[in-house]
Amino acid sequence: MRANSVEEVADMVLDQQETTGPLGDEVRRKVRETLLKTHHHQNQKKLANRIPIVRSFADIGKKQSEPHSMDKNGQVISPQTSLPVPNDGKAEVSRENSAVDFSKVQLQSKNAQLNDCVLCPASVQIDLHFMKKIPPGAEASNVLVGEAEFLDKPVVAFVRLSPAVMLNGLAEVPIVTRFLFILLGPLGKGPQYHEIGRSIATLMTDEVFHDVAYKAKDRTDLIAGIDEFLDQVTVLPPGEWDPSIRIEPPKNVPSQEKRRSAAQCGTDPGDEEEEDEGHGGPELQRTGRFCGGLLLDIKRKAPHYLSDYTDAVSLQCLASFLFLYCACMSPVITFGGLLGEATEGRISAIESLFGASMTGIAYSLFAGQPLTILGSTGPVLVFEKILYKFCKEYGLSYLSLRTCIGLWTAFLCLVLVATDASSLVCYITRFTEEAFASLICIIFIYEALEKLIHLGEHYPINMNNNLDKLTQYSCSCVEPPDPSNATIQYWEQNNITASEVYWEALEVKDCMEKRGEFVGSACGPHGPYIPDVLFWSVVLFFSTVFMSAFLKEFKFSRYFPTKVRQAVISDFAVFITIFTMVLVDYALGVPSPKLKVPSVFKPTRDDRGWLISPLGGNPWWTTIVTVIPALLCTILIFMDQQITAVIINRKEHKLKKGCGYHLDLFVVGVMLGVCSIMGLPWFVAATVLSISHVNSLKLESECSAPGEQPKFLGIREQRFTGLMIFLLMGCSVFMTSVLKYIPMPVLYGVFLYMGASSLRGIQLFDRLKLFGMPAKHQPDFIYLRHVPLRKVHLFTIIQLSCLVMLWVIKTSNYAIVFPMMVLALVFIRKLMDCFFTKREMSWLDDLMPESKKKKLEDAEEEDDSVEETNKSREGANGPKRQAGSGAGQAGAGQAGAGQAGAGAGQAGSGQAGSGAGRGRVRAGRRGPSTSPSGYNPPSKPGTGSPCP
Repeated sequence: MRANSVEEVADMVLDQQETTGPLGDEVRRKVRETLLKTHHHQNQKKLANRIPIVRSFADIGKKQSEPHSMDKNGQVISPQTSLPVPNDGKAEVSRENSAVDFSKVQLQSKNAQLNDCVLCPASVQIDLHFMKKIPPGAEASNVLVGEAEFLDKPVVAFVRLSPAVMLNGLAEVPIVTRFLFILLGPLGKGPQYHEIGRSIATLMTDEVFHDVAYKAKDRTDLIAGIDEFLDQVTVLPPGEWDPSIRIEPPKNVPSQEKRRSAAQCGTDPGDEEEEDEGHGGPELQRTGRFCGGLLLDIKRKAPHYLSDYTDAVSLQCLASFLFLYCACMSPVITFGGLLGEATEGRISAIESLFGASMTGIAYSLFAGQPLTILGSTGPVLVFEKILYKFCKEYGLSYLSLRTCIGLWTAFLCLVLVATDASSLVCYITRFTEEAFASLICIIFIYEALEKLIHLGEHYPINMNNNLDKLTQYSCSCVEPPDPSNATIQYWEQNNITASEVYWEALEVKDCMEKRGEFVGSACGPHGPYIPDVLFWSVVLFFSTVFMSAFLKEFKFSRYFPTKVRQAVISDFAVFITIFTMVLVDYALGVPSPKLKVPSVFKPTRDDRGWLISPLGGNPWWTTIVTVIPALLCTILIFMDQQITAVIINRKEHKLKKGCGYHLDLFVVGVMLGVCSIMGLPWFVAATVLSISHVNSLKLESECSAPGEQPKFLGIREQRFTGLMIFLLMGCSVFMTSVLKYIPMPVLYGVFLYMGASSLRGIQLFDRLKLFGMPAKHQPDFIYLRHVPLRKVHLFTIIQLSCLVMLWVIKTSNYAIVFPMMVLALVFIRKLMDCFFTKREMSWLDDLMPESKKKKLEDAEEEDDSVEETNKSREGANGPKRQAGSGAGQAGAGQAGAGQAGAGAGQAGSGQAGSGAGRGRVRAGRRGPSTSPSGYNPPSKPGTGSPCP
């Protein structure tokens, strides 16, 4: 219907009703007057003495029904002066922000909508709060139901406007209207009419019926869409409905593509399920050219380079940067300290800070996936320990030999880049990703708890307290009565005469330096007991974990405005937690262990500089034989980097700017060579830090109807956060005066929070919960619908066994072969094809490349056979009827009659009918089955003939 005002809609609806039976002039006039009455919305105050400044469509006092309303100056207000309308109603549908997004037109922004609606009647107050919840480009679907005493039979109409127009005063927000459902009926059936209106509103919230309504050509198509909806809907008996036990709507609404394909083609939804292609996109296609993949990565990322910085203009990026800076500092310094102990100070904390900053800045500027955060890994530390021990035993220069290995490793990484070896990443499926990611998360959790427990060794608890001897509670330093040979040698080297030292006056630090002993009831094995430190550290640790989790989930609470909950409290959750814990710790004054940052920028040892010679004092042949350990190191770097990149680039994150596996490895390889020459640690992608970085940059829809869960839109892809994290890390040497107040238990709590939060979404742990759970209590996971439970358990047991194997190797003395075991998971996954069918693996895991190819070939053969069958049928039975335009299973009958009354409820834009999807759906009596033009529906999905 083409109409520009409510008056025209009413006239055309009444004209259509006249074709089915005469209404009479008096009834027609009253129905028209009823349809043009002023609509009162929930946001309007119901005051009896309220007089509008501008008249509405109908004069309230005189109950007039002129075709136009007038303002206070008597000027006519056109109903079309509010918003631009499209040329036709066939634009693409956008459902990005709402499950019921009627975005068939590309409108301007909400500000334009509000500005253009200045001429709207003043009696129609714009609900600005509700307007914020509606996505740009939304269209309204208005449902008008009611009863009238002058009617003997119902007046029913379903109107689709083409183009959508602004009907002033109809909706409570100034957006264009696409659909109207009108129901006016005789007195006595008001509740039934209201339920029918709610049912229509519920129908309009359904994606499939929504498309049917856009494309329907006649009443039959609409009835077919209603039948398809009723076949799929879950109906609760009225006696069973209790709002107190209602089931909350799912956070993620599944795609309706299966219903569309099943309704149109009559195929089994399970067979047509869209396969998760994992990460086998064009980024991992082998080009066959020298550096072909690298060049394609550069071409793919270059157009987005400027937007990688402009997209970072957000408070969310600031929150992410502050959170990750604190999270990255501690492991880098800790790794440097451990490396300093293993190499006797040749590479220590200052080198680790400098190397992390330099590598991270280069990676953030030039990498293909800047969301990845670089860090140190356990296998690299094990490799460094073994190498240093080897050099010490054979009298070789550690730094020079390490430089040779690093240069060979960098060269081999560049060879892998030039030969498109990153295309092998497509063999790393979800099975391997989840085992690797789970291991790293568990290691983070384990090490956080381990470090907390180790604080008890440095700050022990006095288990021998005697309250009666508190007056004698003391600890003093005395000369060792029986000094060891090492102590005597130390005194001789430092010219210390024990008899001349006034031991009782020494402080704890001086007593320990002079190798004195502590005596007294207040003394522990390593000095005096320090009260409350361990207990306070435990309090700080768990307070950090729980406060971070609480503030992160605070965006779902009912306190404070949405902007405050989301942009301030939730996004800055970890930073607020760290800042709060630092203030509390400083106020109490308990001497908890603090973060120690190097205060001087120079090499740890005076006998080394910032440039290391590859040969040094080693024989010339060491430059050649080091290629052997470099091969193992290359596998380590390649697996750590690419598995983390695969996890970050998964489809679930909805990345828009593409990825660059070859470019990432190229940058890592180049910086690995630079760090080797400068005697700095090697850095590669850190899994948990990268996942935490991605989680901190998640985008959710701001436009969601009241009661609707925000929808995940993707990740804020940019380079600013990573760049600032490592830039500030390099400047940390000059920020010692501030960083020295951060308690280490707080950082340990951040580690535990990151490890635990990164476990979310890992399917392995969801499947572990199924053990011992009765079937009726199991969650509605999609793979449980298509894979037998015993097969799901078998898959979980195999994956869990691989995880345990990785843990055992990672924590043993053979951790150097850890990358080889990660590589072995790929072959284990390949062997699993012998125990699971391709269809089962497609639900539980990604398909291997060969399996995808085989499945495509099988599909082509099946299509050929179907085509031959169809041709033979056409030859025997004549031309085949084509599928009609209606979607869904055909067949319906007489839908229950309904009515639309004055001032009746209307379905808001975006959410057609607020709350309609929460109630019961009452269907009318279904009559004989009918079909839209030429469409033969199957008796049930999956039994019909395949698509032609």
